[in-house]
Amino acid sequence: MNQWVLPLVVRIERAAPPERTDALEAAAHAVLSLLDQDEWAEPIAQWERIGIRKVVRRARGAEWRRVLGLPGITVQVRTAEVRVHPPIPLDDWPKDLQRLQVSGTDLTDSGVPVGPDRDGVVLWVNPHLEMTAGKAMAQAGHGAQLAWWGSDGRARTAWRGRGSMVAVRTATPGMWASLVDSGLPAVRDAGFTEIEPGSVTVIADAPWLRQGGFRPEGWGPLRAT
Repeated sequence: MNQWVLPLVVRIERAAPPERTDALEAAAHAVLSLLDQDEWAEPIAQWERIGIRKVVRRARGAEWRRVLGLPGITVQVRTAEVRVHPPIPLDDWPKDLQRLQVSGTDLTDSGVPVGPDRDGVVLWVNPHLEMTAGKAMAQAGHGAQLAWWGSDGRARTAWRGRGSMVAVRTATPGMWASLVDSGLPAVRDAGFTEIEPGSVTVIADAPWLRQGGFRPEGWGPLRAT
């Protein structure tokens, strides 16, 4: 079975790289923006049937301008710009995406991110794992997708009213222990890069998800997670 992937490209200019948290949140918001439209419904459905693998690459200068010429959606969250492209087969990447580097996405935060709005969607990152920003961006995208799948029509309408924004924060060890046992949607990594297969990387949290959420069966391997 041919692998399908969702390409995400983060803009990293040498003189002004984005903050790490901004990049993670932009990636999550970009995935939500793609899911909440009908233009690429067919490739999205094909991708979801196989898995929801995401690949993050970086671009700057002319590379970024070429990326903007490809079909996709650009999202900006504070210092970060991320472009998401419709899902494509792994062996059929456009040349302007193929030539981009995966490495070099090791971003940092210049300060401690403020506390998240607990009335909205929060993606909690496993504090026990070390991930490059690119890897963490993909995991944040997975977490946002699980939160989207777990939201019924009313919850999605309210979420849109907040601009479909999502906060990404690293949990404390104590908080993480309680989250793992909470029954909230959890991302388990396939182990293609950086970390062990089956590792829980991100847990999606929102008031309506804590009430049980809405988890229809049969829309992909992670749909009921």
